[in-house]
Amino acid sequence: MKYVGLGTNYDGMFRLGLDIGSTTVKAVVLDRDMNVFYTDYRRHGSYVADTVCDIIMALALRMRGLGLYMEKFLFDTVITGSGGFDLARRVGVRHLQEVIADKVALDVKAPEADVALELGGEDSKIIYITDGPDERMNDVCAGGTGSFIDMMAELLNTSADGLNYYAKRYKTIYPIAARCGVFAKSDLQPLINQGAKKEDLAASIFQAVAKQTVMGLACGKPIRGKVAFLGGPLHFLTELREAYIRILGLKPEQVIVPKDAHMFAATGAALSAEVSDRISVWDIYYVMKVGLDAEKKLERLEPLFKTYEEHHEFLREHEGKSVERAQL
Repeated sequence: MKYVGLGTNYDGMFRLGLDIGSTTVKAVVLDRDMNVFYTDYRRHGSYVADTVCDIIMALALRMRGLGLYMEKFLFDTVITGSGGFDLARRVGVRHLQEVIADKVALDVKAPEADVALELGGEDSKIIYITDGPDERMNDVCAGGTGSFIDMMAELLNTSADGLNYYAKRYKTIYPIAARCGVFAKSDLQPLINQGAKKEDLAASIFQAVAKQTVMGLACGKPIRGKVAFLGGPLHFLTELREAYIRILGLKPEQVIVPKDAHMFAATGAALSAEVSDRISVWDIYYVMKVGLDAEKKLERLEPLFKTYEEHHEFLREHEGKSVERAQL
């Protein structure tokens, strides 16, 4: 049953696009004139329901600070992202595939783009516009995506931002596989053992990611004209963007970097919202809270060890019953 707003005068005053991805949740609220009223970008750390609820509460506080009460508003709402299917179904609104959402936002915010490249937490996309329509997405493997970058950063005892900092002063690019984290580690570890500089390793990781996207998705189809760079990794990591520019041989006038590139799918979802998608945002909040409460009520198995002492005693007993060994 849908929550009914206290008033109808403000219905449709706002459009909400909610992008629930593999690593982040993004929200964009547009007003009637399509101006951005509110945005939010948060890593969820697998606590998706908590993060969505936090974003909704933050939006409610923002509105209340302006003398508006969210209870009185019905939002035209569309959900996108790999983690939004079930929520959209349960709330009763449309789920828009994220590549389509990107294309909707491109038509409005970067109509001059010929091609768009997007890197997400666990997927990558190429959208051909001028030589299209041709939309390609890799969501089968997280190789060469944001999660891959996080994994490689951990191997170098830093963060994604740390990689970006190091890569600004690189001198040498090493060949590193990006199609799989296991292969990449196999390439990186010997270089680390040999004392390769972190600056060079960071730039090499970014170069590998760029190659993986171009080779794995373009499959020989040229990337020409003006290229828009979208998604969180390409928005926040300037040196990752530079790796793509090097590989593609782009000139400055061919590079499009929207200021809200990390919010494009959520923006496209908001732009796509219609009257038929109108709900109270509290519907989403309550659905997510019900999911959280149900999870807390799940019956779980007893832990193998309730205390550290129990675990220690278990190890002590097993160590005393080891099989005797002898030389052959």
